[in-house]
Amino acid sequence: MDAVIIDEKDNVCVNLKTGHKFALCDIAEGNDVIKYGYPIGYATVNIKKGESVHSHNMKTKLGDILSYEYNPNFKKPAPKEPFYINAYVRENGDIGLRNEIWIIPTVGCVNSIAKELSEKTGAICFSHPYGCSQLGDDMKITQMILRGLIKHPNAGGVLVLGLGCENNNISEMKNFSGDFDENRVKFLSVQDCEDELGEGVKLIEQLQKNASRDERRQVPASKLKIGLKCGGSDGFSGITANAVVGAVTDEICAMGGIAVLTEVPEMFGAERVLFERCISKDVFDKGVNLINRFKQYFINHGEPVSENPSPGNKEGGITTLEEKSLGCVQKGGAAPVVDVLDYGETAVKPGLNLLNGPGNDIVSITNLAAAGCHLILFTTGRGTPLGGAVPTIKIASNNTIAERKSHWIDFSSYGSDKKTKADELSELIKRVADGELTKNEVNGNREIAIFKDGVTL
Repeated sequence: MDAVIIDEKDNVCVNLKTGHKFALCDIAEGNDVIKYGYPIGYATVNIKKGESVHSHNMKTKLGDILSYEYNPNFKKPAPKEPFYINAYVRENGDIGLRNEIWIIPTVGCVNSIAKELSEKTGAICFSHPYGCSQLGDDMKITQMILRGLIKHPNAGGVLVLGLGCENNNISEMKNFSGDFDENRVKFLSVQDCEDELGEGVKLIEQLQKNASRDERRQVPASKLKIGLKCGGSDGFSGITANAVVGAVTDEICAMGGIAVLTEVPEMFGAERVLFERCISKDVFDKGVNLINRFKQYFINHGEPVSENPSPGNKEGGITTLEEKSLGCVQKGGAAPVVDVLDYGETAVKPGLNLLNGPGNDIVSITNLAAAGCHLILFTTGRGTPLGGAVPTIKIASNNTIAERKSHWIDFSSYGSDKKTKADELSELIKRVADGELTKNEVNGNREIAIFKDGVTL
């Protein structure tokens, strides 16, 4: 059997054809199943050497909220000379990889108008169902995500489109957003004008004219902010795609760039790997709070903390959430964790940042974009056409999905050593930063979704 052993401490290997696990030795009932050098669950029966290890004979160990001690164990990366990209430099010094005009509704009631304006002008609208009938933190999350998109430097101009009577009206959104470039951000409340389409077209044309003056300039990759995401994972994801992305993460961070890792429930069972790499006790404490708050969110709703992986994950060879999480965090490479962010906060510290948010694909990529990520490295073993507000580079964990869904997939991580594939992926990142379109952009797959946890009036 062609198989790979990921870590010398492992007692299972991974079949290179199927992604499923097999025992390297006898594993007694109740003993840990080890993969990536860490427990991914325990044996529910005696498992013989060579037997398949999956849902029929192993189970998760995840459960209650835990306490942790700060035991740092990381190496600061040696500084690396950045490569150069060609980007749009904004008034405040931020860079954008695109110079698009976006339409951001403050409320779902104006989605149809936003779409019509998009059809008339070519601007890209990001519709959503929120912005009214929300209370407290639920409304605040919506405002924070919209603020992050409104200020995103990939947009050469933004029309913020409101209704007028909603909770999150134009005045509220302006106050919440703080300072902004008036040449790059325009506002329109449709209840306050007779011809909302005519007014909207006029404002978008002003934004397009202003953006047309912008030109790409050479800047170092230390200016880059990359988002890290996986969706439709399989048994290969943590070995190929996520490991390759992890090598790129280390490279970007060593150059002085920023990487952002989210999907907090897919850190459960792998959090200690990240906690050991926190650069200070303060960052560690924020990380513990991040994990335990999200576990409490599950508990508050009467759901088990281990309610994962998905049916597709299991079919692809992933058995428990610990296994999925240990594969998921490979995207963060070995980079030290420099900060922990809440919803709507912008990543500003060079290095690896952890971001509060669920694992849901479309919510995650929106969350990463709102945190300021210029592009997203999205690994997948099962395949997905999904794309967000920013370029979403789809990275396949296996050649089968890369070939069968080549109209979705930008890059296959399978077939060569990790360094070779990481170098190839870095070259693709340079080309995308310089303007090459990702498959989601070519296909027009551009969507947003906002996390919701509150009362609807």
